[in-house]
Amino acid sequence: MFRKFLASLALAPLPRITPAGQLAGLGQSRGMHQAPDKSRPPKVLITGGLGQLGIECAKLLRSQYGSENVILSDIIKPSQAVLENGPYIFADILDFKGLQKIVVNHRIDWLIHFSALLSAVGEQNVPLAVRVNIEGVHNVIELAKQYKLRIFVPSTIGAFGPDSPRNPTPNITIQRPRTIYGVSKVHAELIGEYYYHKFGLDFRCLRFPGVISSDPPGGGTTDYAVAVFHEALRFGKYTCYLRPDTRLPMMYIEDCLRALLEFMRAPNEQLKRRVYNVTAMSFTPEELVDRLSKHVPNLHVTYKPDSRQSIADSWPEVFDDSEARRDWQWQHKYDLGNLVDFMVKDVQENYINVENRQQQQQLKI
Repeated sequence: MFRKFLASLALAPLPRITPAGQLAGLGQSRGMHQAPDKSRPPKVLITGGLGQLGIECAKLLRSQYGSENVILSDIIKPSQAVLENGPYIFADILDFKGLQKIVVNHRIDWLIHFSALLSAVGEQNVPLAVRVNIEGVHNVIELAKQYKLRIFVPSTIGAFGPDSPRNPTPNITIQRPRTIYGVSKVHAELIGEYYYHKFGLDFRCLRFPGVISSDPPGGGTTDYAVAVFHEALRFGKYTCYLRPDTRLPMMYIEDCLRALLEFMRAPNEQLKRRVYNVTAMSFTPEELVDRLSKHVPNLHVTYKPDSRQSIADSWPEVFDDSEARRDWQWQHKYDLGNLVDFMVKDVQENYINVENRQQQQQLKI
């Protein structure tokens, strides 16, 4: 999926890692962490690395900084393919001392924090979402402060609520989300900004829209835009849990990860904010299905809205990311047309064709 993307991405000069933040008194006395050596690539730790973004983010960063300099981590047993692509370690974001040991032993400079329970899953287990999405963020923010790390925490359109302007939704506006996922993301944005102003922490955060990739859906409200490709290409039909006219902001994963890399490389002096909206397009299920039907002519889609509809109704319809485009020159590459073309190709090649070959081999056995 990323072969063409990685090959076309020019090797930009390595970013200058500016130490940010002051160590706590105890940390200073122990000499917790030296400022990163600017002559070497950053050492990067990715938490929650086996989710939708982590594995592909690691591939992208390894193409830029070298395989050994990007460490993927999670609490899940990795596949053999993950192990073959570069370093992988166990990391529990609720274990602060364990995280300290990783940062010290691996001389980490950047921390990319993907660990989180998504919107629909979080509503099913609020206590767990509080622990993972809020306590986990407290741990990594404090860790980044103590060890002078540059830290990235993604946010989301879910950080907005029904009182927010929906079309367009500006970078700074009322938020007031009504899901624990959204509440936890607003908390992460605010605690990160507080640590930046209070301690000089190099905290960076992008509010992503729905991110579309060929990986199977993982429990987000916008994941209908992933599931429809898998179901349509396998069975020629799909039952959508949102109304056909539900407009939401979206982004192809290659744009999403390129935005992350460009943002992490941006000099501090260019950033007028620590939190930015980024997006590429907005569409409805009906518009997506219409485009997909050109590849699946007899596609049959029915609409049966469920509890996720009320979540989607509280989120932005169109995201205003003009500040990101102004401050660090963000530009998307994928619109709805080439998004659908690439997704059809990716799902067909990476999942359906692979499954068909496996079934054929089993039949021969």
